[in-house]
Amino acid sequence: MSGGPASVPLRHWPTAATAVAGVVGDPVRHSLSPVIHNAAFSACGIDWVYVAFPVLNGGAPRAIEGARALGIAGLSVTMPHKSVAAEVVDRLTPLAARLGAVNTIVSKGAELVGYSTDGAGFIDSLKLEGDFEPAGRRCMVLGAGGAARAVILALAQSGVEEVLVVNRSNPNAAQAAVFAGERGRVASPEEARDVELVVNATPVGMQGSPAAGRCPLDPAFLGPGQLVVDLIYRPSSTALLEQAAKRGARVMGGLGMLVHQAARAFTLWTGLEAPVQVMMDAAREACQP
Repeated sequence: MSGGPASVPLRHWPTAATAVAGVVGDPVRHSLSPVIHNAAFSACGIDWVYVAFPVLNGGAPRAIEGARALGIAGLSVTMPHKSVAAEVVDRLTPLAARLGAVNTIVSKGAELVGYSTDGAGFIDSLKLEGDFEPAGRRCMVLGAGGAARAVILALAQSGVEEVLVVNRSNPNAAQAAVFAGERGRVASPEEARDVELVVNATPVGMQGSPAAGRCPLDPAFLGPGQLVVDLIYRPSSTALLEQAAKRGARVMGGLGMLVHQAARAFTLWTGLEAPVQVMMDAAREACQP
Protein backbone atom coordinates (compact mmCIF):
# COMPACT_ATOMS: atom_id res chain seq x y z
CA MET A 1 0.00 0.00 0.00
CA SER A 2 1.50 3.33 -1.05
CA GLY A 3 0.82 6.95 -0.23
CA GLY A 4 0.76 6.54 3.55
CA PRO A 5 3.33 7.82 6.05
CA ALA A 6 6.74 6.21 5.95
CA SER A 7 7.22 3.54 8.60
CA VAL A 8 9.78 4.11 11.32
CA PRO A 9 11.96 1.19 12.47
CA LEU A 10 10.95 0.06 15.94
CA ARG A 11 14.44 0.57 17.28
CA HIS A 12 13.82 4.34 17.11
CA TRP A 13 10.87 4.08 19.46
CA PRO A 14 10.87 3.55 23.26
CA THR A 15 10.18 -0.05 24.25
CA ALA A 16 9.13 -1.79 27.43
CA ALA A 17 12.82 -1.94 28.37
CA THR A 18 13.54 1.76 27.79
CA ALA A 19 14.81 3.70 30.82
CA VAL A 20 12.81 6.88 31.35
CA ALA A 21 14.15 10.17 32.73
CA GLY A 22 12.50 13.56 32.76
CA VAL A 23 12.16 17.07 34.12
CA VAL A 24 9.51 18.31 36.56
CA GLY A 25 8.72 22.01 36.76
CA ASP A 26 6.20 24.76 36.12
CA PRO A 27 6.39 26.01 33.43
CA VAL A 28 8.33 23.28 31.65
CA ARG A 29 6.98 23.15 28.09
CA HIS A 30 9.75 25.55 27.01
CA SER A 31 12.50 23.38 28.53
CA LEU A 32 15.55 22.52 26.43
CA SER A 33 16.36 19.55 28.67
CA PRO A 34 14.56 16.93 26.54
CA VAL A 35 16.47 18.08 23.47
CA ILE A 36 19.80 18.06 25.31
CA HIS A 37 19.41 14.69 27.02
CA ASN A 38 17.82 12.80 24.15
CA ALA A 39 20.69 13.94 21.92
CA ALA A 40 23.11 12.57 24.52
CA PHE A 41 21.27 9.24 24.84
CA SER A 42 21.27 8.86 21.06
CA ALA A 43 24.96 9.73 20.75
CA CYS A 44 25.85 7.12 23.38
CA GLY A 45 23.60 4.49 21.83
CA ILE A 46 21.71 3.75 25.04
CA ASP A 47 18.04 2.84 25.37
CA TRP A 48 16.89 5.88 27.35
CA VAL A 49 14.30 8.57 26.72
CA TYR A 50 13.78 11.94 28.42
CA VAL A 51 10.45 13.78 28.66
CA ALA A 52 8.99 16.88 30.31
CA PHE A 53 6.46 16.51 33.15
CA PRO A 54 4.53 19.73 33.89
CA VAL A 55 3.97 19.76 37.66
CA LEU A 56 2.10 22.64 39.24
CA ASN A 57 3.40 24.39 42.33
CA GLY A 58 2.62 22.20 45.33
CA GLY A 59 2.54 19.00 43.30
CA ALA A 60 6.21 18.03 43.57
CA PRO A 61 5.84 15.57 46.49
CA ARG A 62 3.22 13.52 44.64
CA ALA A 63 5.14 13.74 41.36
CA ILE A 64 8.36 12.50 42.93
CA GLU A 65 6.61 9.66 44.74
CA GLY A 66 4.90 8.82 41.45
CA ALA A 67 8.28 8.69 39.74
CA ARG A 68 9.45 6.26 42.41
CA ALA A 69 6.39 4.05 41.87
CA LEU A 70 6.84 4.12 38.08
CA GLY A 71 10.55 3.30 38.24
CA ILE A 72 11.67 6.54 36.61
CA ALA A 73 15.46 6.30 36.35
CA GLY A 74 16.23 9.97 36.95
CA LEU A 75 14.65 13.36 37.28
CA SER A 76 15.74 16.92 36.68
CA VAL A 77 14.02 19.41 38.98
CA THR A 78 13.44 23.03 38.06
CA MET A 79 11.39 25.98 39.33
CA PRO A 80 9.51 26.05 41.61
CA HIS A 81 10.27 22.61 43.05
CA LYS A 82 13.96 22.51 43.98
CA SER A 83 13.57 23.19 47.71
CA VAL A 84 10.55 20.88 48.06
CA ALA A 85 12.42 18.09 46.26
CA ALA A 86 15.15 18.37 48.88
CA GLU A 87 12.54 17.56 51.53
CA VAL A 88 10.99 14.64 49.66
CA VAL A 89 13.95 12.51 48.54
CA ASP A 90 15.33 9.79 50.80
CA ARG A 91 18.85 11.14 50.97
CA LEU A 92 20.76 14.30 50.04
CA THR A 93 24.37 14.74 49.07
CA PRO A 94 26.21 17.10 51.46
CA LEU A 95 26.15 19.85 48.81
CA ALA A 96 22.42 19.55 48.18
CA ALA A 97 21.78 19.48 51.94
CA ARG A 98 23.80 22.65 52.43
CA LEU A 99 21.92 24.45 49.66
CA GLY A 100 18.56 23.01 50.68
CA ALA A 101 17.85 22.46 47.00
CA VAL A 102 17.88 19.60 44.51
CA ASN A 103 18.05 19.86 40.73
CA THR A 104 18.84 16.19 40.01
CA ILE A 105 17.30 13.04 41.47
CA VAL A 106 18.94 9.65 40.95
CA SER A 107 17.09 6.39 41.52
CA LYS A 108 19.32 3.93 43.35
CA GLY A 109 17.17 0.86 43.83
CA ALA A 110 14.36 1.83 46.17
CA GLU A 111 16.21 4.99 47.26
CA LEU A 112 15.90 8.44 45.68
CA VAL A 113 19.04 10.54 46.12
CA GLY A 114 19.04 14.30 45.65
CA TYR A 115 21.95 16.16 44.06
CA SER A 116 22.70 19.72 43.03
CA THR A 117 24.71 19.99 39.80
CA ASP A 118 23.99 23.68 39.17
CA GLY A 119 27.09 25.13 40.83
CA ALA A 120 29.50 22.62 39.34
CA GLY A 121 27.85 23.09 35.94
CA PHE A 122 28.38 26.83 36.26
CA ILE A 123 32.10 26.41 37.06
CA ASP A 124 32.47 23.97 34.15
CA SER A 125 30.91 26.53 31.81
CA LEU A 126 33.16 29.30 33.14
CA LYS A 127 36.28 27.29 32.47
CA LEU A 128 35.33 25.51 29.26
CA GLU A 129 33.05 28.01 27.53
CA GLY A 130 34.26 31.26 29.07
CA ASP A 131 38.00 30.45 29.33
CA PHE A 132 37.87 31.90 32.85
CA GLU A 133 39.65 30.42 35.87
CA PRO A 134 37.83 31.71 38.98
CA ALA A 135 40.54 30.96 41.54
CA GLY A 136 41.97 34.17 43.00
CA ARG A 137 39.43 36.42 41.24
CA ARG A 138 37.01 39.01 42.62
CA CYS A 139 33.44 38.23 41.61
CA MET A 140 29.97 39.76 41.89
CA VAL A 141 26.70 37.84 41.87
CA LEU A 142 23.41 39.63 41.23
CA GLY A 143 20.55 37.92 43.06
CA ALA A 144 20.00 35.91 46.21
CA GLY A 145 17.71 33.07 45.13
CA GLY A 146 18.48 29.40 44.61
CA ALA A 147 20.54 29.84 41.44
CA ALA A 148 22.53 32.67 43.00
CA ARG A 149 23.29 30.62 46.12
CA ALA A 150 24.49 27.65 44.08
CA VAL A 151 26.80 29.97 42.09
CA ILE A 152 28.07 31.76 45.22
CA LEU A 153 28.93 28.49 46.94
CA ALA A 154 30.58 27.07 43.82
CA LEU A 155 32.70 30.19 43.36
CA ALA A 156 33.82 30.08 46.99
CA GLN A 157 34.75 26.41 46.67
CA SER A 158 36.73 27.27 43.52
CA GLY A 159 39.03 29.54 45.51
CA VAL A 160 37.90 33.01 44.48
CA GLU A 161 39.30 35.94 46.42
CA GLU A 162 35.89 37.46 47.13
CA VAL A 163 32.20 37.15 46.20
CA LEU A 164 30.18 40.35 46.34
CA VAL A 165 26.42 39.84 46.49
CA VAL A 166 23.99 42.46 45.20
CA ASN A 167 20.26 42.16 45.73
CA ARG A 168 17.29 44.48 46.14
CA SER A 169 16.86 43.15 49.69
CA ASN A 170 20.00 43.47 51.80
CA PRO A 171 18.84 40.83 54.34
CA ASN A 172 18.41 38.31 51.51
CA ALA A 173 21.78 39.31 50.08
CA ALA A 174 23.38 38.74 53.48
CA GLN A 175 21.83 35.28 53.73
CA ALA A 176 23.13 34.40 50.27
CA ALA A 177 26.61 35.79 50.98
CA VAL A 178 26.92 33.35 53.88
CA PHE A 179 27.38 30.57 51.32
CA ALA A 180 30.76 32.06 50.46
CA GLY A 181 31.86 32.13 54.09
CA GLU A 182 34.58 34.65 54.85
CA ARG A 183 34.90 35.42 51.15
CA GLY A 184 31.32 36.67 50.82
CA ARG A 185 29.76 40.03 51.63
CA VAL A 186 26.90 42.29 50.64
CA ALA A 187 27.91 44.97 48.13
CA SER A 188 26.54 47.95 46.26
CA PRO A 189 26.09 47.82 42.46
CA GLU A 190 28.81 50.44 41.95
CA GLU A 191 31.42 47.97 43.19
CA ALA A 192 31.00 46.03 39.95
CA ARG A 193 33.69 48.35 38.56
CA ASP A 194 36.27 46.56 40.71
CA VAL A 195 35.50 42.89 39.96
CA GLU A 196 36.62 40.55 37.20
CA LEU A 197 33.44 38.47 36.97
CA VAL A 198 29.81 39.63 37.11
CA VAL A 199 27.05 37.00 37.16
CA ASN A 200 23.37 37.80 36.75
CA ALA A 201 21.40 35.16 38.66
CA THR A 202 18.12 37.11 38.59
CA PRO A 203 15.26 36.76 36.08
CA VAL A 204 15.67 40.39 34.96
CA GLY A 205 15.97 40.29 31.18
CA MET A 206 14.33 36.88 30.72
CA GLN A 207 12.23 36.41 27.61
CA GLY A 208 8.53 36.62 28.40
CA SER A 209 9.01 38.04 31.91
CA PRO A 210 7.79 41.46 33.08
CA ALA A 211 11.46 42.50 33.19
CA ALA A 212 12.29 41.38 29.64
CA GLY A 213 14.63 43.75 27.88
CA ARG A 214 15.87 45.36 31.09
CA CYS A 215 19.33 45.36 32.68
CA PRO A 216 19.76 44.16 36.28
CA LEU A 217 22.81 46.41 36.64
CA ASP A 218 23.81 49.83 35.31
CA PRO A 219 26.08 49.02 32.32
CA ALA A 220 28.21 52.06 33.20
CA PHE A 221 29.81 49.90 35.90
CA LEU A 222 31.09 47.38 33.32
CA GLY A 223 34.04 47.44 30.95
CA PRO A 224 37.22 45.86 29.58
CA GLY A 225 38.90 43.14 31.61
CA GLN A 226 35.62 41.72 32.88
CA LEU A 227 33.60 38.63 32.03
CA VAL A 228 29.85 39.24 32.34
CA VAL A 229 27.70 36.12 32.55
CA ASP A 230 23.92 36.05 32.38
CA LEU A 231 22.40 32.75 33.54
CA ILE A 232 19.40 33.49 31.32
CA TYR A 233 19.59 31.52 28.08
CA ARG A 234 16.43 32.83 26.41
CA PRO A 235 17.03 35.24 24.81
CA SER A 236 20.57 34.16 24.00
CA SER A 237 21.73 37.78 24.16
CA THR A 238 20.11 39.81 26.92
CA ALA A 239 20.17 43.57 27.36
CA LEU A 240 22.86 43.12 30.01
CA LEU A 241 25.14 41.18 27.68
CA GLU A 242 24.59 43.57 24.79
CA GLN A 243 25.39 46.63 26.89
CA ALA A 244 28.38 44.96 28.56
CA ALA A 245 29.83 43.98 25.18
CA LYS A 246 29.45 47.55 23.92
CA ARG A 247 31.60 48.66 26.86
CA GLY A 248 34.36 46.18 26.07
CA ALA A 249 33.56 43.35 28.48
CA ARG A 250 33.57 39.71 27.42
CA VAL A 251 30.12 38.16 27.70
CA MET A 252 28.59 34.71 28.06
CA GLY A 253 24.96 33.56 28.19
CA GLY A 254 23.40 30.86 30.32
CA LEU A 255 23.35 28.03 27.81
CA GLY A 256 26.74 26.76 28.94
CA MET A 257 25.62 26.33 32.55
CA LEU A 258 22.42 24.62 31.40
CA VAL A 259 24.34 22.11 29.30
CA HIS A 260 27.11 21.43 31.80
CA GLN A 261 24.76 20.87 34.74
CA ALA A 262 22.80 18.53 32.47
CA ALA A 263 26.01 16.71 31.53
CA ARG A 264 26.74 16.04 35.19
CA ALA A 265 23.18 14.75 35.69
CA PHE A 266 23.57 12.49 32.65
CA THR A 267 26.66 10.90 34.17
CA LEU A 268 24.98 10.44 37.56
CA TRP A 269 22.08 8.61 35.90
CA THR A 270 23.93 6.49 33.36
CA GLY A 271 27.47 6.12 34.70
CA LEU A 272 28.75 7.22 31.28
CA GLU A 273 30.84 10.20 30.27
CA ALA A 274 28.50 12.83 28.86
CA PRO A 275 28.92 13.82 25.18
CA VAL A 276 29.06 17.52 26.08
CA GLN A 277 29.65 18.85 22.58
CA VAL A 278 26.70 16.89 21.22
CA MET A 279 24.53 18.29 24.01
CA MET A 280 25.76 21.84 23.36
CA ASP A 281 25.17 21.56 19.62
CA ALA A 282 21.63 20.28 20.20
CA ALA A 283 20.88 23.13 22.61
CA ARG A 284 22.22 25.78 20.23
CA GLU A 285 20.24 24.37 17.32
CA ALA A 286 17.06 24.36 19.41
CA CYS A 287 17.62 28.02 20.29
CA GLN A 288 17.83 29.11 16.67
CA PRO A 289 14.91 31.36 15.64
